[in-house]
Order: sequence, then C-alpha cells, then structure tokens
Amino acid sequence: MRVMLRAHFDTAASNEGIATGALPQAMKKLMDRVKPEAAYFGLHEGVRSCWIVFDLQDSAMVPSLTWDLLHRFNAEVEVGPVMRPEELMEALGALQGS
Repeated sequence: MRVMLRAHFDTAASNEGIATGALPQAMKKLMDRVKPEAAYFGLHEGVRSCWIVFDLQDSAMVPSLTWDLLHRFNAEVEVGPVMRPEELMEALGALQGS
C-alpha cells in the first residue's frame, strides 16, 4: 500500500542530531529501508519536516521505521495511505455506481 510518512521534528532534538550527525544518519537509514517513490524536506509550521511516499509492504514495519524519528528526535509522525491521481479517478468512478 502506498503511504505518506509525515514527520515534524522537535527543534532542539533535531539541532542536536544535526550537530552529532545522528539526524542525517537516521534519514539515510530510513530512505534505504523504504526506497521512497518521493521524499521532500522543508519547514512546516516553523519546524523541520519531511514527507516521504513509499510502498508499505507490512503495517508491522511502522514501529521500526518510525522509532528513530520518535525516540531520538521527538518527532510528531503520521503514516497514512495516499493515492496517485489516476488511482483517485478509479476510486471515484467506482463510487458513481453506488
């Protein structure tokens, strides 16, 4: 299932992670594991944030994928299903007959 992981990082914890190299290392580890379809990094509501779209093979992977973000960087994390435009059109078309 295609999902988007959204993470908003605590400023103090992410500053420390940048200074020690822990944040870049954790992000590389996450990227290597999920092999994202797309990944974006920037600010959201004044804090460092990321949006990562990938294929989640098993929901049991979520705790291990998000552990560093939650534990080391005090991030607020959400993971939820997302669709491409053509998938949305297909889903909406199926609703027309309902």
